[in-house]
Amino acid sequence: MQTIPRSASFEIAATAARLVAEEGLEYGPAKRRAVKILGLNSRAALPGNEVLDEALREYIGMFLAQTQPGELAALRSLALSWMLRMEQFHPYLGGAVWHGTATRHSDIHIDLFCDDPKSAELALIDTRAQYEQRTASGIRGQTVDTLSIHARCSALATMVGVHLKTYDLDDLRGALREGPRGRALRGDINSVRRLLEQAAR
Repeated sequence: MQTIPRSASFEIAATAARLVAEEGLEYGPAKRRAVKILGLNSRAALPGNEVLDEALREYIGMFLAQTQPGELAALRSLALSWMLRMEQFHPYLGGAVWHGTATRHSDIHIDLFCDDPKSAELALIDTRAQYEQRTASGIRGQTVDTLSIHARCSALATMVGVHLKTYDLDDLRGALREGPRGRALRGDINSVRRLLEQAAR
């Protein structure tokens, strides 16, 4: 029986999934690097994020099933501790740590919604945390200020990047929309607590 070759898009998604899981790359850079690794034309059609998300879950199930759940719980616990520190700014957890595809190489992404975005920075200063000011792409593709911290994750015995994106309070409504297949794109403190409780059962 002749084997049907897998599409280039599938190969890119599978290779990118490995890079996300094993090196902590974001989806965009992982897809572009996968194209180079596979020796494909730089204009090759890239798989959508939903396709890569499914490939990543498949990769984790096949190769990281014994270690990833514990790593995910550790990262969610660390995320929760930072959300509680910044509770007054309506923190919402997003990214791989929220969606359940994070490994020990993943960063934590938390969105803060403030009357005055500068107030989040002042609150962070009060915690005496060392941070870097950056910019990143926001909920609607706009540029938003980001406070990036290297936080110790004792459970994983490593340092983890924690990125606090600061938004105006009015942006909160747009943050609560659902993503593909009805999945919430981010979760609040109570939602993260429920995920941790479910994992501990």
